[in-house]
Amino acid sequence: MRPLAAPAKRKRRHWGLFWFFIFFVIGPVAAVSWYLYERAADQFASTVAFTVRNEDISSAADILGGLGSTLGGGGGGSSDADILYEFIRSQEMVRTIDAQLDLRRLYTIHREQDPLLTFNPEGTIEDLTSFWLRMVRISYDSGTGLMELRVLAFSATDAKKIAEAIFEESARMINALSAVAREDGTRYAREDLERAIEKVKIAREALTAFRVSNQIVDPSADVQGQMGLLNTLQAQLAEALIELDLLSTSTREGDPRLEQATRRIVVIEARIADERRKFGVGAPGDESYATTIADFERLSVEREFAEQAYAVALSNFNGATAEANRKSRYLAAYVRPTLAERSEFPQRILFILVVGLFSFLFWAIAALVYYSLRDRR
Repeated sequence: MRPLAAPAKRKRRHWGLFWFFIFFVIGPVAAVSWYLYERAADQFASTVAFTVRNEDISSAADILGGLGSTLGGGGGGSSDADILYEFIRSQEMVRTIDAQLDLRRLYTIHREQDPLLTFNPEGTIEDLTSFWLRMVRISYDSGTGLMELRVLAFSATDAKKIAEAIFEESARMINALSAVAREDGTRYAREDLERAIEKVKIAREALTAFRVSNQIVDPSADVQGQMGLLNTLQAQLAEALIELDLLSTSTREGDPRLEQATRRIVVIEARIADERRKFGVGAPGDESYATTIADFERLSVEREFAEQAYAVALSNFNGATAEANRKSRYLAAYVRPTLAERSEFPQRILFILVVGLFSFLFWAIAALVYYSLRDRR
């Protein structure tokens, strides 16, 4: 029968593990507890939540297109929210809020009392951005586009002011994106409209210059007047010929009335020939009426075409503007910046538990490594 094992006795290694536990578990937990409850400044949280809304009222075709995008797993509706998420975390946002509220002063109020959880006033903008990411926590759901911010500061009013400034700058950025999108959506239509306006102006100026140079407002009306005169002369010529025929049958040769009727016919025929020449050569200004009318009609057609193109361009521009306004985006807050009534940060108990857990794990792993090495000897 084997002898029973001797009672366990405390040895040096046991005391070593004990003191190791004191120094690496109890010590850190005690130090962290003392600092959190004696030195750490209270932090207050302000919550603000918002989303990027779109005023787009989709048509039936847009609805079918959106359904197809959804089924296909595509879509870029949350791109503005993604941009806003990165913007809030950016150095540009930190610099802007710092210029408005003096973040360095707000984050260093308790620097002498709490040097570990406050900002170093000698830090750079990069250091301030890193500290900003600790004090501003963003919860963002890319599926719904909802964004919630928890803003920490060393006073409740300061936390609310920072949250309000973040919301204002975010709204300004979204408005800027919407303005850029609106400008892009109407730029080509505006350029077409400007070109159409210029063409209408040139066509009207050319027609006005033509009327001034030819001293004719409407060549068509002038030609109609000339044709009326020619028709009248033709009628007078017919009457004169009939009168001459009648005189020839009722008078003798050498009668003065015959000579007078003949001279009247010659004058009327000369006048008719002169009026007809106006439609060929010899028109006012040494230009024929045919050429004048052709130029007038060409200029009139150019003006009408320019005016029609202007009407189409104006309609397209109005449509593009309405479409851009219909798709404008804005920032909608569903939780306005809140004002805290009590401090909830730093979360002292949670800090202590986390430090205790990791310290104990470190001590346990170190003890296991020590005994495994000892057993190998």
